[in-house]
Amino acid sequence: MTASTSSHGDLRFDGRVAIVTGAGGGLGRSHALALAARGAKVVVNDLGGSRDGSGGSCAAADAVVAEIRAAGGVAMANGCSVTDPAGVQAMVEQVMAEWGRIDILVNNAGILRDKSFSKMSLDDFRLVVDVHLMGSVYTTKAVWDIMREQGYGRIVFTTSSSGLYGNFGQSNYGAAKMAVVGLMQTLSLEGEKNNIRVNCLAPTAATRMTEDLLPADLLNLLTPESVTPGLLALVVEDAPTRAILCAGAGAFGAAHVTLTDGVVIQPGADAAEQVVAQWDAIQDRAGEVVPGSGMVQTQGQLTKVMSSR
Repeated sequence: MTASTSSHGDLRFDGRVAIVTGAGGGLGRSHALALAARGAKVVVNDLGGSRDGSGGSCAAADAVVAEIRAAGGVAMANGCSVTDPAGVQAMVEQVMAEWGRIDILVNNAGILRDKSFSKMSLDDFRLVVDVHLMGSVYTTKAVWDIMREQGYGRIVFTTSSSGLYGNFGQSNYGAAKMAVVGLMQTLSLEGEKNNIRVNCLAPTAATRMTEDLLPADLLNLLTPESVTPGLLALVVEDAPTRAILCAGAGAFGAAHVTLTDGVVIQPGADAAEQVVAQWDAIQDRAGEVVPGSGMVQTQGQLTKVMSSR
């Protein structure tokens, strides 16, 4: 039994401090309520803006804090934007002054500005990347050294199937969501020696972000509460690291960035033609692997080339 598990097998977070961004509604609210119900002290961060990121109010964050406190939990509200590094740093300093540690960071804040790429302005592309990618960077950077010094940290980035697999009209969102996967891949390696475990959650839920994207008959299945168990599994004491967990309507699956065995083509005037001619063999997924790092992938390629000579 780990320290995060009670004698009844229930996952617990007693003594842990969690920050959940975008926690004023939808998935973030569900995550915050669940963490608090299981003993964590929770920072409910939410700018309180509209779905496209405009406006702002602390009312949503305050309401979730009131729910947590009414249920006997401990929480504080914070209304800073994750795109404001100074505001994020001030939030972290406030948490440290109040509770003395930060164990869990759930990067959940996000906005949508959907349009086809040909019709999308660069401003809308940049803003979505700023919120999803740079917002995650700012919050993670602000807690990283704290977690390193503690020798403990659990960080989750919210990715999406739009990033993993693409979605029409979401080039900005998809680019940002795949970018956080790359961030997770590296931070999971860099955090390992300090017991910082870093993962991605790819949720599908009926929230303000998805209400116009999904048929009405599916929205009742895709509750935020059906995703949150996956989030909890990614932040417990014996959590995995470097996982991409897809969750929705109670279905859970793992996504992987894989590498095929491929072929070796010697340099020559017809090398490009050989790539075209052997494309099916290059794409053949039999025996594909998940490299442990970019360096492992490079070493594997070089070994394969040298052994073919």
